[in-house]
Amino acid sequence: MIKIIAVGKMKDKRLSQLADDFLKRLRPMAPVKVFELKDSKPEKEGREMVSLLGSPGGNSLVIAMDEKGEDLTSAQFAQLLARHGSINLLIGGADGLGSEARQRADRTLRLSSMTWTHEMARVLLIEQVYRGFSIFKGRPYHRG
Repeated sequence: MIKIIAVGKMKDKRLSQLADDFLKRLRPMAPVKVFELKDSKPEKEGREMVSLLGSPGGNSLVIAMDEKGEDLTSAQFAQLLARHGSINLLIGGADGLGSEARQRADRTLRLSSMTWTHEMARVLLIEQVYRGFSIFKGRPYHRG
């Protein structure tokens, strides 16, 4: 199960449609749920993220997305996806992730050293999850 917990709604219809397209492609390979949290202060958002994650433990991996996180190639990200039965991906709002969400994360990754809007970050993340599953399932999407 892939769970994406993101702050804010997808207001840009073009980005929303692109995210939906990648989710549609991804769902035959892996169950995925997207949870949208209302924009508020990072600490409140962080508490809400942690409550959606439930209790820690098991084979579930929590990954915080942050520009200060570690870099992975698409192939390395695919290996990470393949090793875990359940992955929870956290995307903060304009002011980043709250401390509770950061502390709950097992790893922190970044999509880029550049800053992206939360909407664009969500599209990029969903595309990379789709690419990762395509890689380890041997589908022809990734040509790297």
